[in-house]
Amino acid sequence: MGDIDGLDKVGNPAQMGGIETSVLDNGPGRGTRIAWINTGTGLRYKVLLDRAMDIADAFCNQHSLAWLSHVGVTSPQPFSDKGIDWIRTFGGGLLVTCGLSHVGGPESDQYGDRGLHGLISHCQAEIESIIQPDPAMGRMEMSITGRIRETKVFGPSLELRRTISGTLGQPQIRIHDEVINRGNTSAPHMLLYHFNLGWPLADEGTDILWKGTWQPRLDPSQHQIFREGNNFRKCPAPLDAHSGGGEEVAIIDPVADESGTSVCGLHNEKLGLALSIAFNKNQLPWLTNWQHWGKGEYVTGLEPGTHPPIGQAKAREEGTLIQLEPGESRSYDLTIEVKQDPESIKTFLNQF
Repeated sequence: MGDIDGLDKVGNPAQMGGIETSVLDNGPGRGTRIAWINTGTGLRYKVLLDRAMDIADAFCNQHSLAWLSHVGVTSPQPFSDKGIDWIRTFGGGLLVTCGLSHVGGPESDQYGDRGLHGLISHCQAEIESIIQPDPAMGRMEMSITGRIRETKVFGPSLELRRTISGTLGQPQIRIHDEVINRGNTSAPHMLLYHFNLGWPLADEGTDILWKGTWQPRLDPSQHQIFREGNNFRKCPAPLDAHSGGGEEVAIIDPVADESGTSVCGLHNEKLGLALSIAFNKNQLPWLTNWQHWGKGEYVTGLEPGTHPPIGQAKAREEGTLIQLEPGESRSYDLTIEVKQDPESIKTFLNQF
């Protein structure tokens, strides 16, 4: 953003950035409410108001940051919580929220039937507020807040209150979530932030950045990438082995700094571009790295969560499943930042 003198040349703040709401009118997402958010720095992104306020497209100048699947944006399908139906409407995008009560594969037990990654991403937001920046009045902050409910009669009844905010002139996305049990009985709770990073940010040679002890999701003999001694910290060329459902996943216990902050991200040296994701390890103690390098379907996921994607049954068995009592809430904070100047990239890389 230019210096403050430029304010004398601008009458409408939207010329500098801000939040614009709209409705998609074509394709499988027809009728879906969205919000385009422009930070005025080259970072701009699309929030899907009818899909839990998740983030679809995201760009830094001419470069896409997010992976978009063949599916693209679809309208919410609130009865999709069966088996692996979730992938039928998995549009990719910078962020897909998984939960609020189940994260992992489909499963069934005495507590009910649960589909892949839960239901919250198909729930529509009730928008509470949109606050626009007003540089002439010295207000550079902007935000959008909504309530998303995962509920049914007789419970459980969980509510996600999400605020996505930023500052005009700063290449950041800030997410503050509060999950509240609005029911009158105890409710299980799991949450995972499924960040999906694609080309050109993710490209052959791009560094995949995280720090911590790790283990492959499956038996090591079933992994070709996540094996000791193998370089799984750089994006490879597209892999024939990842055609169709080929993928690999590592579960990470991330390192945190003195403030409790853990950081992960990607760095593309060729583009001079990095993206960092910072989160509070006390809130989100686990990180999952998904790698799927299929031709025409090239993506890596960095996924902070309350749990790895192990499912409600396994978490209950391990004694790690969160139970929210009536009226109880938990908060979560994440910051996504684009870095382009050499000094900030150097500082970011020094954390790993």
